[in-house]
Formats: sequence, C-alpha cells, structure tokens
Amino acid sequence: MMHSTATAHNANSGAVAPRLTWRVVDIVVAAVLGVVIGLVFWVWNTIGYAWFTAADGLTPGLGGIAVGIWLLGGVVGGLVIRKPGAALVVEVVAAIVSMLIGNIWGVSTVLEGIAQGLGAELVFALFLYRRFSLPVAALAGVGAAAGAWLFELFYGSSPNILKSAVFNGIYLGTLVVSGAVLAGVLGWLLVRALAATGALSRFAAGRELRREV
Repeated sequence: MMHSTATAHNANSGAVAPRLTWRVVDIVVAAVLGVVIGLVFWVWNTIGYAWFTAADGLTPGLGGIAVGIWLLGGVVGGLVIRKPGAALVVEVVAAIVSMLIGNIWGVSTVLEGIAQGLGAELVFALFLYRRFSLPVAALAGVGAAAGAWLFELFYGSSPNILKSAVFNGIYLGTLVVSGAVLAGVLGWLLVRALAATGALSRFAAGRELRREV
C-alpha cells in the first residue's frame, strides 16, 4: 500500500513539473505576443496619452483610466502561456518594443513594464498557475495596475509620493478600474478570440474553448 501511494505521488509530481516547464513553443509565442502587444503599446502611446492628459486635466489623477491598455501584456501572456514568468516576460518584451520604436518615456518604459509584469505575475502565482477565469484575469489586471502605481509613486524626477493623498487615491482607483477592464476583461476576451481561430491549439486556452463548444 505504501509502495502504491509513493508511486502515485511520484506520478503526480511528474505530471505537475512539465506543466510548469517552458516549451520551445511557449518561448516563441511569448516573443510573438510581446512584439504584437508592443506595437499596440506604440499606437496607444499617442491615443492613450492624449486621453490620459485630457482626463488628468479634468481631475488630477483621473488619467489612470487610460492606462489599462499598457497593462495588457502581463494579462495576455499569463492567460496564454500559463507558466511561471510568462506575464512578466510578455509585458517586458512589449515594453522593450515600445521603447525601441520610440516614445517619450525612454528606458523608464521597460522599468515600469517590469513592475507591471510582476504585479500580474503575482496574481497568477497566487492561484498556482491553475486558474485562468475571467475574474482571475481581472485580478491580474488589477495586480499590474498596482505595480504601475507603486513604480510611479517613487520613480522619476517628480514621483507621485510628492503629490497629494487625494491625487494618489484617485489615481490608484482609476488605475484599478482601468486595469481590471482594459487589461483584465479585454485581455481575457482577446485570448478567447485568438483561441477561437485555432491559433492556440497547442495551449490549454485553446483546448478549453474546444471543450466548451
């Protein structure tokens, strides 16, 4: 009986380890996702920043409502790859692409991408990389938003910690909403749409959709 239990335990251990180990296809897809989302970031650098500036002019801190699109990489990467580090890798690659193409923030784009990716990564880790539902995606967006808020609180020549508590409270609240909706919900819907095309047939996200239909 003890031998059987040990054998079953070893079999289960062997089944879990490969699931969390990166395959070549995971690396390739993470890179592709990072580049594509980086191009989205580049487009959003103009549209989103205009929205950010207008909202912030209306009420200081309200600009956070436009930030969610810049948080997509971590959410989409985590939902598709479903391995430790995926959210961080895709968000950082996207940030690097956005920086290399050209934006007004330079290297801080990558540094903030790390903070955002870690925020999303933490949420997926809390669920042991086993749950990827819509609520988890929204929470990952919130995690990325929290990472962005903490980074901007201390980074730069005029960090947000020097601004009022009211500003930081409004900014955090709008970041959370934007992260949950524009990164979390939209990211989950984008992955579902991508899975429906068959492009994710080698990933759990694609197999899950086939089972549902």
